[in-house]
Amino acid sequence: MNRYPLWKYILIGIALVFGVLYTIPNFFGESPAVQVSSAKATVKVDASATARVEEALSRNGIKPEGITFDLSGNQGSVRARFRDTDTQFKAKAVLEKELNADPADPTYIVAFNLMPNTPQALQGINAKPMYLGLDLRGGVHFLMQVDTKGVLNKRLQGLQASVRNMLRDKNVRHAGIGRNGDAIEIKFREPETLAKGREVLASQLSELVFQEGTSGTDLTLVASYRPDALKRTVEEAVQQNISTLSKRVNELGVAEPVIQRQGADRIVVQLPGVQDVSRAKDIIGRTATLEVRMVDESVTRGTEETAAVPFGSELFKVGKGAPVVLYKDPIITGDYISSASASFDQNHQPAVSIDLNGDGGRRMREATREKIGKLMAIVLFEKNRGEVLTVATIRDELGSRFQITGMGSAEAANDLALLLRAGSLAAPMEIIEERTIGPQLGADNIKKGFNSTVYGFAAIAIFMVIYYHLFGFFSVFALAVNLLLLIAVLSTLQATLTLPGMAAIAFTLGMAIDANVLINERIREELRAGNTPQAAIAAGFDRAWATILDSNVTTMIAGLALLIFGSGAIRGFAVVHCLGILTSIFSSVFVSRGLANFWYGRKKKLTTVSIGQVWKPNA
Repeated sequence: MNRYPLWKYILIGIALVFGVLYTIPNFFGESPAVQVSSAKATVKVDASATARVEEALSRNGIKPEGITFDLSGNQGSVRARFRDTDTQFKAKAVLEKELNADPADPTYIVAFNLMPNTPQALQGINAKPMYLGLDLRGGVHFLMQVDTKGVLNKRLQGLQASVRNMLRDKNVRHAGIGRNGDAIEIKFREPETLAKGREVLASQLSELVFQEGTSGTDLTLVASYRPDALKRTVEEAVQQNISTLSKRVNELGVAEPVIQRQGADRIVVQLPGVQDVSRAKDIIGRTATLEVRMVDESVTRGTEETAAVPFGSELFKVGKGAPVVLYKDPIITGDYISSASASFDQNHQPAVSIDLNGDGGRRMREATREKIGKLMAIVLFEKNRGEVLTVATIRDELGSRFQITGMGSAEAANDLALLLRAGSLAAPMEIIEERTIGPQLGADNIKKGFNSTVYGFAAIAIFMVIYYHLFGFFSVFALAVNLLLLIAVLSTLQATLTLPGMAAIAFTLGMAIDANVLINERIREELRAGNTPQAAIAAGFDRAWATILDSNVTTMIAGLALLIFGSGAIRGFAVVHCLGILTSIFSSVFVSRGLANFWYGRKKKLTTVSIGQVWKPNA
């Protein structure tokens, strides 16, 4: 009656081993380290950089405790751990000197960091500690609002000019082009002209939907974005801003920064360990510009660094195709680029498609009409320093839409398209919430959160053992397994632990023990009714299960509502809360019954159970 098959005990054992292995890393602490990351948008840090860092340290007699490569999104970094802070400071100075040929224009950022002391064996099975959020480590929190209306206005302005140029190029006469809310309205005199204009625009602007109408004596063609294209435009703008912010935050050398989307048009930026708010604002709000320039071919290729630079030209030494001499006057700047995306050319080779607004298209046509076969370069300016992204040959007159070919690979095309879009923010943003938390407050929060969990667990344990005796001990053990599994799952998911998350852990303990109280009281009721101890144990677990499931499902619904509709700290609480419900169901029912079955199930003539005082009605 009260016997578990062997596989259930094996499952409990596996859960315990999993809980121990993936919880332990949170108790090893951290060691001083340095983090090497890219300072330039066009320079990637990959696994090969690990060897360079190790070689630079070895040349200078510095022996690290370990060197690892970490890839977070598209931004890779190399981290080296050291025995003490003195070695950490020396290593930072050495790496800055060895990796950056020009200190005034560094290629790599070397920043102080901390690395967990988790043994290599545990790291081999991906057992890592949880990240600590701002409220536990200290740092800066920004909530930024993206002006999606500004994105649409910018696209509509470019679209209006593009429509005018397209109709002019095809000799389609119109009676005026203007804005009509979130659409472009084109007026025509004759139905034939309207039909031709619609055909021209529909063939080149597939993301638009057209509707015919009248305005007085004129015929009108109203062009507006398709809902999916409009949504995609906003999505790309927000993602572009996130990508740009990631590159800028990288300069701060922040360990585990959080840059993520919140809702449709908000971005959360959390910088643990950063206390200089003004510098963080300066980095996040920094602007970058793109310029398209012609190559000064009066300077012979290969002699750029030795030949005299002509007046009105400028030498660029950094980037793809550098060194190269370019004219100072740009053809267009990044302000004229409305979008850029990876695509394929007529030979099915990777390329980048560029869309310019109306003014940009006109300027590009005028500049390239007489320069077929000449070289053109795209330069990214950041911090008043220019970096050449690409040098290409003009094959034909360029207009509002053109391609950059010869990218070599689809990855390179994606990277360049991202750079062209992410040179500056796609849409203006406003900081609508700002918080700063000091490191001392973070340490105090950790202590208080840890103490609240420990004291709460101890109080529950003492009460349960006193009131329910041996079954109380079963409940406490199940509660400990629940806590172990919850922390292990959070560590496996590499969740960021915050103060609300610690509150959710303490709250989960109270919720979890409630299920054991229901089970124990149900067993007592069965004993009062005169059932044998074995039958009471079986009935107690079976009949309490429905109540436990109902209560946990309703609590899970509330937790999911917080997760879906909440934001910030509320979502952090909801994640831990929902995971805690799942682990508590497993531990309070499955594990505690396993203990009861193991202890009492083997006794054939069981006359009593240790579950505290059973008050019978006739007593």
